[in-house]
Amino acid sequence: MMQDADAPRREWFTAAELADLGLPHVPTSKGNVILMARREGWDAPEALGRTWRPRQGRGGGIEYHISALPAPTQAAFQLRFAPPAPAVAEARTTLAREDAWTHYNGLSDKKKAEAKRRLDLLLAVDAAQRAGIPKVTAIHLTCRRAGIAASGYYRWEAQVRGLERADWLPALAPRHAGAAAPAAECSPAAWDWLRAAYLRPERPNFADCYRQLAAVARQHGWTIPSERTLERRMSALPETVRVFLRGGADALKRMLPAQQRDHSVFHALQAVNLDDHRMDVFVRWDDGTVGRPHIEAVQDIYSGMILGWRIDRSENTQTIRLAIGDVIEEWGIPQIFWFDNTRAAANKQITGGAKTRFRFQVREEDPAGLIEMLGAEVRFTRPYHGQAKPVERAFREAATEWAKDIRFGGAYTGNNPTAKPANYGSAAVPIETFRAVIAERIEEHNTRTGRTSRVCAGRSFRAAFDESYARARDAGQITTATPAQRLLFLLQAEPLTIRSVQPMLHLHGNRYFADWMLGMPGQKVVARFDADALHDDIHCYRLDGSYIGPAECLHAVGFADTAAAREHARKTKALFRAHRDLAELERGMPLRQAAALLPRIERAQREPEPAPKLVRPLFGTVGSAALKRRIEELEDDLPAHTRDVVTAIDAFFPRPRRPADD
Repeated sequence: MMQDADAPRREWFTAAELADLGLPHVPTSKGNVILMARREGWDAPEALGRTWRPRQGRGGGIEYHISALPAPTQAAFQLRFAPPAPAVAEARTTLAREDAWTHYNGLSDKKKAEAKRRLDLLLAVDAAQRAGIPKVTAIHLTCRRAGIAASGYYRWEAQVRGLERADWLPALAPRHAGAAAPAAECSPAAWDWLRAAYLRPERPNFADCYRQLAAVARQHGWTIPSERTLERRMSALPETVRVFLRGGADALKRMLPAQQRDHSVFHALQAVNLDDHRMDVFVRWDDGTVGRPHIEAVQDIYSGMILGWRIDRSENTQTIRLAIGDVIEEWGIPQIFWFDNTRAAANKQITGGAKTRFRFQVREEDPAGLIEMLGAEVRFTRPYHGQAKPVERAFREAATEWAKDIRFGGAYTGNNPTAKPANYGSAAVPIETFRAVIAERIEEHNTRTGRTSRVCAGRSFRAAFDESYARARDAGQITTATPAQRLLFLLQAEPLTIRSVQPMLHLHGNRYFADWMLGMPGQKVVARFDADALHDDIHCYRLDGSYIGPAECLHAVGFADTAAAREHARKTKALFRAHRDLAELERGMPLRQAAALLPRIERAQREPEPAPKLVRPLFGTVGSAALKRRIEELEDDLPAHTRDVVTAIDAFFPRPRRPADD
């Protein structure tokens, strides 16, 4: 009898071997198998080589091919003897479950449909078995209805053997790949030249680059394919590569996903952003000049409502300060300010003391800016970066709608030099009319319903702001400004030094004085003043922001104005007396009393000094003839060179002689 282990490796069997296998629908005796073969036509002459062949080896005889057996018999043979599919074993060892599904997701719809068809076939056979139909019969019926061979079922069944039911679909997906068309030949130098010519910021046309490539290729003997082939190859490059090389860094940044910021993390007035916009409208100022005005707007980040705005000839620190002052006067003090890092916004008067300011040189003695003095936080953004400053989106409406208001007819300039209207420069709107129209437009912008932001949800900016503002005010989250704080945003700040000799401040040709300056000569202070009223009092602060006091402007008077001179003398005399009296109070006890309190120091007794061993004669004093002779004797005893020195000294310093000595 033939061993089962030998059956899978064979396709041709004798009648006796088929009888020994015990397959369904096959007799179990050699003679009956031969009769079946003759009845079914297995050994027909025309079937030689397909279903039968002469047996090679001792004894001869005939061998029958396994394909001659009935379909159920073939299915039973495959089910019993077919080894596990090597592809499945390889997939289980080389592909993780995630990789199998990743491969499946990358297939085309056609291959995914084929995997679904195979899965449906396996499930149909499984359902028939649960209904009580024998497996071989179920396979035979299902495969015949699907129009496929039963061997296909057994192959697919082997592919999912040992897998979870949820992973059958990717395991049944076709894994063969179609043959790729041979690539057209192209010289590497030609491809490099084409990329250099086409992938550049000038963004040339591909057809023109190909024509130039053809001329260069003829000169250098390069091989190039057709224009369409190279264009497809160029299009196959990553989109980001082509956009960056032809459009620049900004074009690539526009491709990247923008960050979606949730404004609902704030409440009304908690955070604001400021920006400047130059309107595309000619206006006539009060002095008769014509120009394009600037709008400085402060917008609430939570709701999008424009809280304050100012109009001026240019973007400047004074306009920014006044716009902030309008917001603080009407609503309160915001906690966070977002600014452009421009020269006007990052000015020391506004943002001095901010840690992230990158404009102007930062010194320790710089005065604290308006925002720091109010206790708010300063944050800077990139200019023209609308994602960081929502107010720029509002200015988009200003450019497309406000500037084209019917009341500005003839004054609209266009948003760029090539978009000038036909009536360019034919009119200029009076500045008062312009302010009134902008005020109406901003009010309509704030109250327009249908806003689709998450905060507004169909309401207007004003409605969303009012609701959140009321809740924050009731919760004590809104800080209002005191009269002292109003000085900070209504007045311009400038660091000054108090003169040392005559302590006073000099500002724009004016002199300012206060009593407290007498105690601070040479020190730096911050003077806050109204630039339009320099003759009014100025308010002075220390560098740390603490308030010192006001200072009066000392007006110049006429040379012969005696009344002004008398008034000045009276004030000076009164001031002198006040400080004199203050000095007398600080003098302390009288000098005589202070001197009397000094301890008396007794003179210490000196011990007698020993007598000197050498007495130097004193010339020019009272002497005698005997003393003179003794000195001369001593001189005679001196060496010769010593006498010469003494003689030389006497020549320069002659000894005075008294008449009695002669």
